[in-house]
Amino acid sequence: MSMKSFLFFATVLLYNVTQGQNSTTTIQADVLVVGGTASGISAGIQSARLGVNTIIVENTTWLGGMLTSAGVPAFDGNHAMPAGLFGEFRKRLYDHYGGPKAVSTGWVSNTLFEPHIGDSIFKSMAMEEKYLKVVYQYQFKKILKNDNLIIGAEFYNAENSNIIRVIAKRVIDATEQGDVLYDAKIPYDLGMESNEITKEQVNFSGANDIVQDITYVGILKDYGIPQPLILRPLNYDSTEFDGSNTNFYKDTTRKRPSVDAKKMLDYGKLPNKKYMLNWPIYGNDIYLNVVEKSPEQRLILLEQAKQQTLRFVYFIQKDLGFKNLALADDEFPTPDKLALYPYYRESRRVHGLVRMTIQHISTPFNTPQSLYTTGIAVGDYPVDHHHKKNSNAPQHLEFFPVPSFNIPLGALIPENSNNLIIAEKSISVSNVVNGTTRLQPCVMQIGQASGLLAALSIIDNVAIKDVPIRKLQNILLAANGYIMPYKDVTQKDKYFKSVQKIGATGLLRGRGVSEGWANSTYFQPKEQVDLKIFIQKWTEKYENPIMDMNQEFMTVGDAIKFAAILKKTTPQNLENNFYKNWISKALLKFNLTRPILRYELAEILDCYNIFESFEVDFYGNTIVK
Repeated sequence: MSMKSFLFFATVLLYNVTQGQNSTTTIQADVLVVGGTASGISAGIQSARLGVNTIIVENTTWLGGMLTSAGVPAFDGNHAMPAGLFGEFRKRLYDHYGGPKAVSTGWVSNTLFEPHIGDSIFKSMAMEEKYLKVVYQYQFKKILKNDNLIIGAEFYNAENSNIIRVIAKRVIDATEQGDVLYDAKIPYDLGMESNEITKEQVNFSGANDIVQDITYVGILKDYGIPQPLILRPLNYDSTEFDGSNTNFYKDTTRKRPSVDAKKMLDYGKLPNKKYMLNWPIYGNDIYLNVVEKSPEQRLILLEQAKQQTLRFVYFIQKDLGFKNLALADDEFPTPDKLALYPYYRESRRVHGLVRMTIQHISTPFNTPQSLYTTGIAVGDYPVDHHHKKNSNAPQHLEFFPVPSFNIPLGALIPENSNNLIIAEKSISVSNVVNGTTRLQPCVMQIGQASGLLAALSIIDNVAIKDVPIRKLQNILLAANGYIMPYKDVTQKDKYFKSVQKIGATGLLRGRGVSEGWANSTYFQPKEQVDLKIFIQKWTEKYENPIMDMNQEFMTVGDAIKFAAILKKTTPQNLENNFYKNWISKALLKFNLTRPILRYELAEILDCYNIFESFEVDFYGNTIVK
């Protein structure tokens, strides 16, 4: 361990040993991650893996946020795109339970697991990183500034009133509600923007503060024998849940349910005979906008959400007759056996360098800003908004169709702030887009990218906004990440990285398709290369080589001309080198006159640094030097 690392952890150890009642301790770190959420733990791990001293401060005793602490241990989307730390975490779940089939237990997801197992895996991953320290049970209190520069944050322990102050070079807001950016007085949105702002053709009635329903999740367990009913909740009325399933459907003015009681429970069936209670259809969703409330006010209001879930549990036990089911006694370390905190689907959304709107998902290759060229995370889930419990909210956003997509790096960076990076659900996206970027695989990738951005800016001693995007994307690809959302070229394909890279240049573009629960964008690797589309992007930086512009498809011989421009030589001088690279890539049928295939062009031009040659800024503009 380096002396720098030793001193960092000696400071943290001193804090752990000497703290007493009402004490205040200061800790030094390079990167501070506020919140051990799904994005927070990912940020911390990635930052530490680059050898940067990193500390996560978490207000509970668990890691993993919505995947564990909030009781939603099910991945929504990305089953075919196991990007980065999300894929690594999923692999560890497979190893624990015995493979993919062992965790494909409920119909809401391909991967479900017990919350406490997820927490234990995240903790084991954190413990493997020698440059990462996690401090538990400290709540965020306020940011620390030197003039207008954010230099850290202060935290407090609610039980003993101890305070810690973390001084850091970079701070990552990985809180569930964007509490750090709020305290820093950084501009943000909450609720729905008007159509005049986003041009999304969705919300025509003007801006409002409506957020998605939240859920206080409970985990039921099949004990194999009848269990006592929980204490009858106050104001219990079974008709509240009328229409949640066909076994209890009396009020025909409500929409007829499509599932019976067993299938309702199997929705969130977990391994080891457990069930996640996160049911939106006359279930335990509730509308409570607690975002702008203080921690104390939130606790009072959230009791309503807890009571909603307890009534649902009582309904399942008593009125549906599942006598062997009761709240699991081996999951959450809480007196009421409910999740450590609720499942928040929405938070404050920062005003970033760029704002990602639905246009950047539905038509990424035809927007004024080519933000897709700056991608750092991918998703394929439809736009999913929960508004069943608030009739004033638009009801047409449920499963809004989109293709698969990527998330631009500039959405993680506040427009007018230094040293702060935004993660979790508070990135710069529209209210509509939040309905898909909020989901677990995306959030884990967002966290990983934020940790990488923070660490790189420190290692290279540059401002966050000066980190080269291509450098960051290259490291993500080396860490098994995705920067482009292509479904038909997987990590098992030898040309995966070269396709990801050329896709991010915009020289070769995919075809997006809305396909329900798992949307797609297809690269079509074995199709021929449309010469005119390729040249359209090429001319943003380079002149056209001399060739027949009336031809439809690029040939192998044409590809040499483009490679020669990158290499700053002539096609004649490059042909021998080009052929050697062709053979080294194990490409077939070297024939100068035949059309080159898309994956072949990606592979061969990767030999000539096509990716780095088309460096871009945060707005998707090709940088011309």
